Amino acid sequence: MYTLITVLIFIICILLILIVLVQNSKGGGLASNFQSSNQIMGVRKTTDFLEKATWVLAGSLLVLSIMGSAFIPREKMIQQQSRISNQIENAIDPTQVPNFPITAPESESGDAAPAEEAPENNN
Repeated sequence: MYTLITVLIFIICILLILIVLVQNSKGGGLASNFQSSNQIMGVRKTTDFLEKATWVLAGSLLVLSIMGSAFIPREKMIQQQSRISNQIENAIDPTQVPNFPITAPESESGDAAPAEEAPENNN
């Protein structure tokens, strides 16, 4: 259902773009082609139709957007959230101070390496 609503939203968006581009704010656009002849659908009727179509498409876009948000698949989101939360819990804190060993490492013979003493200055 979510996919169907998404496809309908894309179709309505394209139609809405085309209808808005056909209109001209200064009285031109598609309506300007009918100024010389007075047919069944005259200048005024064309602008009325384009305005009503714009409002209908905008309203249907709003309704389909709200319906689309209601039909978002939630099960996949829960699985992804658990993966993300596992990564967050197992992440290493980059601001953490590393733990350095306090004692000197043992030599190969098993004894601790003797600390060298600084020579005393007898002046």
